[in-house]
Amino acid sequence: MAKQVGNAELAKLFRDTAAQETEHAFAHFRLLHPELVIDDPASLSEAQKQGLLSRCLELAIEGETYEYTTMYPEFAAQARADRDSGAEAEFQEQIDESKDHAGIFRTAAKNFGLLTPIEQHHAERYGIALEALNGKGVAGEAAQPVAGQWICKLCSMIYDPAVGDPDSGLTPGTPFEAIPDDWRCPICGARKASFVPYREPELLAVA
Repeated sequence: MAKQVGNAELAKLFRDTAAQETEHAFAHFRLLHPELVIDDPASLSEAQKQGLLSRCLELAIEGETYEYTTMYPEFAAQARADRDSGAEAEFQEQIDESKDHAGIFRTAAKNFGLLTPIEQHHAERYGIALEALNGKGVAGEAAQPVAGQWICKLCSMIYDPAVGDPDSGLTPGTPFEAIPDDWRCPICGARKASFVPYREPELLAVA
C-alpha cells in the first residue's frame, strides 16, 4: 500500500521488516525443531530425506488442524461475543459507531467461519501428500466434484450452497450457477470466474 501511494522509502521499510520477522520465525523454528536443521543435505540418505519431509508434513497437518478445529472457531466465538456484548453496550451511547462495530464483528465472525473449511482442506491435502510420500499412492483429487460446491483458485474459499453468502445477498440454498457474475469471493475478493468445481483431495493408485 505504501508503494501504491508513492512512499517508496516506507514501502522498503515494511519489506525489510517483514523479511527480518521471517528470519525471526525461522530462528524460532530451529530452536523448536533442531531435528529439522540440515547442515549438509548431500550427506543425507534417501530414508533420512523421507523422514524429514514426513516430519514437515506432520507439522503442517498439525498446524492446519489446530487452525480449523480450535483457533478459528475460538476467534469466531469471540467475535460473536464481542458483537453481542461490547458492541451492543456501546450502541446505547453512540448508535452509529456501535453499528459500525457490530458490522465489523459480524464480518470477522463470518470470515473466521469461512476459513475453517479452508484450513480443513489444507490439512487434508497435506495428509494425502504425506501418504503419497510414504509410497501409498499418488496425491490427486476425486474424479467427481462435490455436488454444488465450488472452490476459489486464489484462496481456497469453498462456496457451499447450503450456507450461501448472506452478507452478499446470497441466501442459503443459492446454487453457484445463480450467483451474479459481479459477485466476489468474501475472503480474497476474487471474481466468480476464479472458482472451479470443488474436488476433494484423494490418494490415487499408482498407475
